[in-house]
Amino acid sequence: MYNGFMILVYYLILINVAAFILYGADKSFAKKGARRIPERTLLLWAWLGGSIGAFLGMRIFHHKTQKPKFKVVPVLMVLEIVICGICLYQNYHLVKTEYEVNLGLSEDIKIIQVSDLHNQVFGIGESVLLDQIAAEDPDIIVVTGDIVDTTHTSYAISLQFIEGAVKIAPVYYVTGNHEVRLAGPAMDKFIADMESLGVVILDDKYIDMGEYVLAGIADVSLEDFDAYDAFDDSKPVIMLAHEPQYYELYQSLGADLVLAGHYHGGQIIIPGVGGLMSPELDILPKPYEGLTDYAGMTLILSRGLGNSVAPVRINNYPELVVIEVT
Repeated sequence: MYNGFMILVYYLILINVAAFILYGADKSFAKKGARRIPERTLLLWAWLGGSIGAFLGMRIFHHKTQKPKFKVVPVLMVLEIVICGICLYQNYHLVKTEYEVNLGLSEDIKIIQVSDLHNQVFGIGESVLLDQIAAEDPDIIVVTGDIVDTTHTSYAISLQFIEGAVKIAPVYYVTGNHEVRLAGPAMDKFIADMESLGVVILDDKYIDMGEYVLAGIADVSLEDFDAYDAFDDSKPVIMLAHEPQYYELYQSLGADLVLAGHYHGGQIIIPGVGGLMSPELDILPKPYEGLTDYAGMTLILSRGLGNSVAPVRINNYPELVVIEVT
């Protein structure tokens, strides 16, 4: 599981092991009459997240169990377990969000949008995520960037998802800002591997799909886009892009429906208020998720599936987006 959440997991493992060792060492020092570890230090390690290790150290080494000030340790342990359970549920409880968009097609299509996976793992070989996608029986799957993560990069995990996805439906992909940061030979090979599996890379490209145009914009091109001219009104245009804040560019290119991600739902969703912060550090960004109309252009903003720098989602479950286009 190579993602920001695992950094927190590693931290908790290490600090609890360290707390357990400290309590055992202090008990040994007491028996030998050696210099002791200050009680405030032992308690500090419990407060910093090592309460499980501290509690086990107290019980196994029969140490500090009668000291009143150390009665806070089991309370901290319970709180730590509850918080860890909530965080796990918040980060791995996969939800589905459905939208309907009318573009005047004669035959309906179903699109699955996967965004901001960031090497998050949902089951062995991404089986939980892939099973949910397969259950929807989509016509196409679109990946709107940041399938990999720069903090703990694993191309192998990303390819596991791709290998499963291409067996379900045609997959179309545009890069996000994390792919841009990883530019180099390893990223080039990853792109080539995806293409060899059948993925269509839509960075600064478009495809005539018959009744509609499917277009993409590479994240690196958003500031100075000139890859193709604006589309006319002969066919509706579905556009894939990573970042939602460039909606004026998408409008100028004639997009009718834009699928984007990047904002992670604001990371923390405050009830009645909205997402807390965008990756650009905008406070309470609007929109932070969902469907927004920009003078006739519809933008669907996915909350995404994984994490990057911030390791925990709060009130913001990982989201698989399902769009019925009519």
